[in-house]
Amino acid sequence: MPRDALTGLVGGETVRARLSQWQAGQRGSGVAPVHAMLVGLGRFDTVNLAYGEAAGDNALVEVAARLHRLASEELQGEWVLSRIGGGSFLLAANEGCSRERWQWLAETLADTIAKPITNLLDENKLRLWPRVALMRPLEGEGPQAILDRLAETLGGMSRERGARVLWADGELAMGGRSAAQLEADLLGALDRDEIEIFYQPQFSTADDRLIGAEALARWEHPTLGRIGAGALFAIAERADHTSQLSRHIAVRALSGVTDWPKHLRLSLNVTPSDLSATNFAKEFLAILEEAHFDPTCLTLEITEQSLLSDVEGTTRALEGLCRTGIRVALDDFGAGFCNFRYLKLLPLDYLKLDKAMVDGILDDERDLAVFRAIAAMAHALDLKVVAEGIETIEQRDLVAREGAETYQGFLKAAPMDAAAFRNLVG
Repeated sequence: MPRDALTGLVGGETVRARLSQWQAGQRGSGVAPVHAMLVGLGRFDTVNLAYGEAAGDNALVEVAARLHRLASEELQGEWVLSRIGGGSFLLAANEGCSRERWQWLAETLADTIAKPITNLLDENKLRLWPRVALMRPLEGEGPQAILDRLAETLGGMSRERGARVLWADGELAMGGRSAAQLEADLLGALDRDEIEIFYQPQFSTADDRLIGAEALARWEHPTLGRIGAGALFAIAERADHTSQLSRHIAVRALSGVTDWPKHLRLSLNVTPSDLSATNFAKEFLAILEEAHFDPTCLTLEITEQSLLSDVEGTTRALEGLCRTGIRVALDDFGAGFCNFRYLKLLPLDYLKLDKAMVDGILDDERDLAVFRAIAAMAHALDLKVVAEGIETIEQRDLVAREGAETYQGFLKAAPMDAAAFRNLVG
């Protein structure tokens, strides 16, 4: 499967083949449940001119990682993400989806891309200006027609002053829920305790033994459908309620594990806002005490995005928590340019390798070489390796041979609610 040399995303031929396959399966049903969007980075050439080509490459890799992460979290059916060329990315999905939800997803992706990107070469931050063209292809509209219509729509958006999301039928995306409405919806959902917690089981590569789970937040919005944790926190950030959402998720997650066997570990994600709060460690330990949860059974997962503002402050906060027995994992490693400085500074116990690090290891020697090298580096630093996105027995066996101690993915179990997890434990 040919991949883009810079981002590791699949190429245009794979996208065309996937679209053809999906549409063939829906022939005769009128409108197929295929949705597509083309993301373009406005005036991307100015990034290369202002910061240099290396910084531009860094930005493209980070954009690809953000798109991949959000698509993985929000899309429930089959999907494919590709870099079409330059600063253009295509996302297509084969799942039932309302026009309003697909539009919301495009707006959320645009917000995600527009967040500052740190240039690893000089620590400066740069911003990109994304625009998104959307469509729901009609029956008989082949892959090339889809790509052509999206490209034409994206190319014409420069004539639409202020347009950031545009449907390929020419309709400006004006009918979705506003940011203020979504913020109000989220606050209401928090008050009504509607944010659900699912648990992604984690297994030992040595013997497939269940060893714990990662807690994941989900919100079933009455209009937009399922919204994952990344988009949830983006909404909460605009409403200045990230702390309230974080506390809600932690309390709910801990309440669902009170009857777990003592050997199982719980992993919780912490956000940049959490880590930047001066009283985070104290308040978090109070939540654990109130839940009567043993800190030695808890892992906190952080991402590189959490570290951009204050690495030293984050390190101090984590060191204080680690003294209670809490362990720390660096999450999504490999989903973008990786700053190896963090591996030296932070009090880490685990390195979680992103699904992007696993996808090609069975059929691409270079992907396998990268996985092998990072696993070896992790072990040299006395870190255990967790492999995400394991979907086949062959992938599990290979990551086990290369030294990953833990894995999670659809091979063994999808995320599940607390009751289903208790049944899994037996």
